[in-house]
Amino acid sequence: VVTKTNWHQQAKTLIVNTEYDWEGDTFVAPDNYSKLIIYESHVRDLTAHSSSGISSKGTYKGLTEEGKQGGLSYLKELGVNAIELLPTQKFGNIELPYRDSITTKFGYPVNTWNLYERNHWGYMTSYFFAPETYYGTDGTIEREQYNGTDGRAVREFKNMVKTFHKNGISVIMDVVYNHVSNYDFNPFKFIDKFYYFHTDANGNFVASSGCGNDFKTDRLMARRLIVESVKYWMKEYHVDGLRFDLATMIDWETCKLITQEAKKINPNVILIAEAWGGGKYDLAGFSMIGWAAWNDLIRNGVKGQNPRDGLGFIFGKFQGGNSKKSLMSYITGSLLLDGGPFVQKEHSINYLESHDDNTMGDFIRFGTHEVKENEKITDAAKNAKLTPKQLALHKLAALYLFTSQGPVMIHEGQEFGRSKLIAQTIFPDARVGMIDHNSYDKDNETNYLNYEHAEMNKELVDYYKGLIHLRKTYPLLSDAPKEAIEFLPTKDDFHIAFKIDTNKVQSTKYKAKSTKYSFIILLNGNPKKNLTMKLPKGSWQVVANPDKVTRDKPFGKVSGSVSVPPTSGMILMR
Repeated sequence: VVTKTNWHQQAKTLIVNTEYDWEGDTFVAPDNYSKLIIYESHVRDLTAHSSSGISSKGTYKGLTEEGKQGGLSYLKELGVNAIELLPTQKFGNIELPYRDSITTKFGYPVNTWNLYERNHWGYMTSYFFAPETYYGTDGTIEREQYNGTDGRAVREFKNMVKTFHKNGISVIMDVVYNHVSNYDFNPFKFIDKFYYFHTDANGNFVASSGCGNDFKTDRLMARRLIVESVKYWMKEYHVDGLRFDLATMIDWETCKLITQEAKKINPNVILIAEAWGGGKYDLAGFSMIGWAAWNDLIRNGVKGQNPRDGLGFIFGKFQGGNSKKSLMSYITGSLLLDGGPFVQKEHSINYLESHDDNTMGDFIRFGTHEVKENEKITDAAKNAKLTPKQLALHKLAALYLFTSQGPVMIHEGQEFGRSKLIAQTIFPDARVGMIDHNSYDKDNETNYLNYEHAEMNKELVDYYKGLIHLRKTYPLLSDAPKEAIEFLPTKDDFHIAFKIDTNKVQSTKYKAKSTKYSFIILLNGNPKKNLTMKLPKGSWQVVANPDKVTRDKPFGKVSGSVSVPPTSGMILMR
């Protein structure tokens, strides 16, 4: 689909030759979700900054250029095995003109909220079967031009998927089926508004999604559209999985049909729900039908819900209704039998940061009071460089995350404590220099990854690399049977210690998962008090300490007892 770069987004169909040599390519999704180490990211964010070294900046092609500072080479060096791309289906790039009353003639309000007139993240899908052409090498954002006029985005998207697969990286698409693009000439609004959308008594769109309109997914033709779209991206583009935005707004029959049809194509298909939206919240419901879901419980418990009065475990606090018991339950997979929502640990997508809200880096900057909210940062480099206190909090959070059972997701730049400073552009934004918690509208350096900051915070990046390496090398850190996990007694609320030992597992079901290794993980969320632990008999190798994580030889041995400093953790192995 070729569209004009204005807010109406007038579209034309482009018929292209879809013949493509996949060279034997097939799906690379693992047979167990617990093996997933997902990197949530955006095509342009990974490739558009000058520090990326990428030639075809902001494109599918650029994302897979080899030997560059950013993109594919960076992901391979980090060690992740799945990339989850923010929306890449054709979406409404251009939003309403800022403070222009002409929009009222079309029934839309005057735009007083988006001076950039852009939708950078892409959560406004226009065409469910077409790739976003702005990310093709012929893409443009120049106004009143047609975007993607020769159809190369189709081929370049396929090349991208094939290249990721050759490097053992699964491709997960972030898809939006709960609403459609709001301001352009979306065809469903003209085909039959009342069939495809929820409307009120006056015929107005219902917008419980917060995005202008709610799609009636339970309508037979709407359901067919969604299911056929999922199948199309799997068959035609070889994507390994999909993450469904505001998934509680998709009816259960449609979700079940998606599962049924997708598994016919790839039994290991990755299906992930954002299990809220439209006033609903249902992690358990998606687990019941075999989907994974973003686990915001672990996010809020470990990091916190907000940096003002909702700090979590790493700060030595319990947010909301959290407790030592709940923090322990998240480690074993937030399971139903422990009072959690998940039938299986494989369904808990454990994460601490996503594209929404503050980055964890900025959350920690605020939480330590070393940066104030709404403060204008005058020294961007100084702000980007993590202080010792911030670094310790990041490391503890990462250690907790990567020793929790089930799949893991990190967000782009989380591994170096990324900060989203609002960049200076041609737009007169009074908040330039402040930290942005909702950067959906900024196709600029506010969002682009600055790889110089990764080098600046190399110690944290290396810590992540080490934890990823350990997790991939020792499956017990992500996929141990529950009976192999034993929590060790500690008196302090913010001292958590546990042992993973399959030798104690009696069930024959898990004998194949037995290994010769045992682990002790020590997590100290107390900011003032050491965690001193008497160790089980014998000698234990130190594979992670408060400073670093090994990717080679252990850092030495300990026996008898060990002391873990405040706001830090350790992993011991034998």
